[in-house]
Amino acid sequence: MIGIIGSGNVGANTAFFLAEKGVDHIILYDIQEGMAKGKALDMMEAAPIRGYRTKIRGTDKAEDILDCNIVIITAGAVRKSGMKRDSLFQENKKIISAYASKITNPNTKVVIVSEPVDLLTTLFVQESNLLSSQVIGLGGVLDATRLRYLIAQELKVSMENVAAQVVGRHTDDMILLKDYCCVSGVSIDNFMPPEKINELLEQTRNAGALIVELAGRASAYYGPSAVAADLAEAICLNTGRLMSVSHALSGQFGISDVALSLPAIIGKDGISKTIEPALNSREVDILKKSAQLITQTMKEAK
Repeated sequence: MIGIIGSGNVGANTAFFLAEKGVDHIILYDIQEGMAKGKALDMMEAAPIRGYRTKIRGTDKAEDILDCNIVIITAGAVRKSGMKRDSLFQENKKIISAYASKITNPNTKVVIVSEPVDLLTTLFVQESNLLSSQVIGLGGVLDATRLRYLIAQELKVSMENVAAQVVGRHTDDMILLKDYCCVSGVSIDNFMPPEKINELLEQTRNAGALIVELAGRASAYYGPSAVAADLAEAICLNTGRLMSVSHALSGQFGISDVALSLPAIIGKDGISKTIEPALNSREVDILKKSAQLITQTMKEAK
């Protein structure tokens, strides 16, 4: 069973994508009375047409989702135009702290979608009794998905054939690994000049802010929802997918107890192995600086 905390745009769309995939049955919860039940009913009434057999039900009781095998946290304030992700930390950390103490099932895997994802993932690990490998934030896999789209659009090739890796912090300091970007194994250096590659990398850094700016009143939600559903599927079906996700590091690049995105193998127990990609000295410095900023922000918040 997959529990989703928050039935707004991200939570509801995550439930819908999971239903379409047929991953597992879903419980939606929202603090607003009736909201989760209404959206669950709406999605179930679409099932005869869409053909999914997944059961989606809503609840007004938070305790109904706490023992689920996977809990996806999407609740909290969303970014508005001109707002930095870190500005949401003070607003959303209370939600994360509350569920860190409430989720006590030792087998539960937690997927954090709420922003700022690296700070909130770090906080959840610090305040829960779960293993750090069981707490996963979206992070780099969302950025990599956006980069894959941009590369495919520029080259007019199938998005399925494009691979990319993004590591580090889910902010402007994200590290886009050009050497890991390819089309069916062929480096993008063979398809476009360096200046065009750099242009696409910069577009990826600004992708989330651009969506917020264009939409005016709403943060991105289709992309994050699709990634959250993909991650939950990898856990539930024990697929062994390699995904760049935010998780508390344990010595990689000299960083410990701070959540940043690095490629990780995802399975039924959460993260089974973290992979250290080849980084140059500048990229390692950026990674360490990001870790220091998160540590500093956590201390100031306490």
